[in-house]
Amino acid sequence: MAKMTRRNVLSAVSAAVLAPAAARAERRQERRESFEVTRVELFLESLDPAHDGVRLAQLSDLHIGSGVPDGRIISAVNALNEEKPDFAVLTGDFVTSRFDPYERVPQLLERIEPQSWAVLGNHDHWSDASAVTLGLGKANIGVLQNQHTNVRVRGVDLSIIGIDDSTTKNDDVAAAFRGTRQNTSRLVLTHTPACAGKLPAWEDVLCLSGHTHGGQWDVPRLTEGVFKRAGQPWYRGHYRVRGNQLYVNRGIGFGRGTRLPRVNSEPELTLITLRRHEPTMKVVK
Repeated sequence: MAKMTRRNVLSAVSAAVLAPAAARAERRQERRESFEVTRVELFLESLDPAHDGVRLAQLSDLHIGSGVPDGRIISAVNALNEEKPDFAVLTGDFVTSRFDPYERVPQLLERIEPQSWAVLGNHDHWSDASAVTLGLGKANIGVLQNQHTNVRVRGVDLSIIGIDDSTTKNDDVAAAFRGTRQNTSRLVLTHTPACAGKLPAWEDVLCLSGHTHGGQWDVPRLTEGVFKRAGQPWYRGHYRVRGNQLYVNRGIGFGRGTRLPRVNSEPELTLITLRRHEPTMKVVK
């Protein structure tokens, strides 16, 4: 039997105390960086045949600063890059307040590898929209404010239409759509999902948004009812709205590791595959 020295006793006690503490710290770090990857197939009759199977990634509501640990954003960006989508989109609320570290916007998002476009959210406007836009530009992310751009994907143009935030009344749908053509591949980005109700009806466009954090606290029936009363009838996942389609991303910010926890609404990276003709949607987690 080994002799029990003072050093041996201290080592044993340290191991007994520190090992569980280290395990708890590791679990806390995993929770802080955790998010769900949601894989979605969306079917559009107006999609150009060349774009059948195009893959894009969506991030939203990063709330860089106190609203989310940097590690979660880095992990989400790494996961996005590993999927190698044709392009990426970011749908607003990059910061929360004017006290957040604007310099972290390009530092964290310049890691995104595919070509990317973004729209601003209500918190970006309430904070410093110019600083956020400048930071996104440094990260080579194009910011669309009531305008559109044509992106060459598989040899055919795909229109990305960016509508500025409607919560802060900076939206101008008519200006954003001006010059686009019906029955072509068109993708709408906007921060607040309620803006989907303002889109031209029955034009078979896909709108991507965020803002709601999936309800933040998602209690069956209760959360949906609260959002409807607040004028936000679409708050998570896929909807059909006046002949168009809407997907509401749950966002990355807030939640575990912050002072605003989520309940039944984990942070989300969405990977969307565009399909032509089929009238249904499939979700695979």
